[in-house]
Amino acid sequence: MSEKFTIARLTRENEHFEILVKPNKALEYRNGKISSITEVLAAETIFSDANKGTKVSEEVMKKAFKTVDSLKIADEILKKGTLQLTTDQRRKMVEDKRRQVVDFISRQAVDPKTNLPHPPMRIENAMDQIRYPIDPYKSIEEQAKDIIKLLRPILPLKVEQLKVAIKIPSQYAVRAYGTVKTLGTINREEWRGDGSWYGELELPAGSYASLLNKLGDATKGSGEAKII
Repeated sequence: MSEKFTIARLTRENEHFEILVKPNKALEYRNGKISSITEVLAAETIFSDANKGTKVSEEVMKKAFKTVDSLKIADEILKKGTLQLTTDQRRKMVEDKRRQVVDFISRQAVDPKTNLPHPPMRIENAMDQIRYPIDPYKSIEEQAKDIIKLLRPILPLKVEQLKVAIKIPSQYAVRAYGTVKTLGTINREEWRGDGSWYGELELPAGSYASLLNKLGDATKGSGEAKII
């Protein structure tokens, strides 16, 4: 199949269903960026083998999808099936997922000697050594867990959750609260009589430095944070 068109596939009721789609449009459709299925399809035909041009009978479609409407069936195939990626699409998805994994490890893990996060570039360089194959479909968390285990012999890593007590003065409380709540899990909070806010936040150790920076920016240096 040329990269001008590609195939989306779905198996149901022991039958194989395929549609011929425009690669970039199909990926945008799956990601919710476009909503018109007709923009995606190269042909409004349901195949059992698109490469051979073998069509699925209406009887088989009706049994598997309870309809013979090719657009409705194509929608299900695209959303629930597998999409054959072009070389460029797969490369970009792998690069994006790799960046997300590096960022996740940088936020979740610290150097046990300093209790500070490793810079992303250091993590990337170490990942080059272990040659871990990034899967564009596999979750960030699952891959990061595997990578951390493989990295430990060459890059000291410690995954740890911190509990931090935070105090925000009244004049910055509302704005800074919106920042703080995105950085971890609030286990306890209290809006005090003077309008200030106190909370106890649980977050990855690697995110502590980011918390201090963002809290400082949001409160002009008047917020307080202490590991408890």
